[in-house]
Amino acid sequence: MNVLVIGGAGYIGSHAVLELCENGHSVAVFDNLSTGHLINIDSRAEFIQGNILNNDDLKDVFNGKFDAVFHFAALKAAGESMLEPGKYATSNITGTINILNQMVENNVTNFIFSSTAAVYGMPEYLPVDENHPVNPINFYGHTKLAIENLLHWYSKLKGIRFGALRYFNAAGYDINGRIKGLEKNPANLLPIVLETAIGKRDSMDIYGDDYNTPDGTGIRDYIHVNDLATAHLRTLNYIIKTKENLTLNLATGKGYSVLEVIEKMQEIIGKNINYKIIDRRPGDPSELIAVSKLANEYLNWKCNYSDIKTILQSMWDIYSQQKSL
Repeated sequence: MNVLVIGGAGYIGSHAVLELCENGHSVAVFDNLSTGHLINIDSRAEFIQGNILNNDDLKDVFNGKFDAVFHFAALKAAGESMLEPGKYATSNITGTINILNQMVENNVTNFIFSSTAAVYGMPEYLPVDENHPVNPINFYGHTKLAIENLLHWYSKLKGIRFGALRYFNAAGYDINGRIKGLEKNPANLLPIVLETAIGKRDSMDIYGDDYNTPDGTGIRDYIHVNDLATAHLRTLNYIIKTKENLTLNLATGKGYSVLEVIEKMQEIIGKNINYKIIDRRPGDPSELIAVSKLANEYLNWKCNYSDIKTILQSMWDIYSQQKSL
């Protein structure tokens, strides 16, 4: 198939591109490189630089030649989204509408969307499954849920089939070390741990140690990007074969606390990681883990690389090569 991967130079998108290329698909990457890296793009893929907010760029790239679109291009910092909602609405919602309109114009009917666990908000029960109520507590989560709602309408009115994949905490690097570009200005725990491990940061902050967890720090569910990439391709195959939409979780059902993550990293590198405990961030739940019942049932998918040691080792293999950063 001919697949357009929007945001394919970014962290998760580049792993999806690799998975598509490994499975014999013809891939074009469309990216503005605001957070992505050219070195992340598989050499078998074509690269087109452009912006989803520029309809002329999108018209040029679509040109009626794709069978499917993967969409990873979005702003994703939850805290920033509460300060700059207009920026997030424009980039995430308007940008996606632009893509969908070009799909309709060019008769492209298969769409794989990078959604988020942020659509659920504060967990009412654990583990979170796909029947859990959706109630975002930050504007970033709202934009993703708004897009999911749009997808149902475009499916009903314009025949677009979609898979909306709600990630929990994406982590790790390609298990064979083929993707090397680091995330720019990360806000998530694991890349911050790694930046501290290589000395790019002198110390890192832990937001609260008085949660109702065994060691007092927050527990989260981490999933390896190679497992995510496999789920994306299987979702595409599913919606094409069945002509049905899918909305599902991608998670492991197992959580690790902040201190457990740091301790595992210290074991791998053989030295201490400096950290300090500061106040909790508002809105952070003590624990957030999820199950992927629908992915297991419909895609015959399971995690192969998402134990915390494999995740951290795959990250260390890349970060440790770049200590000069």
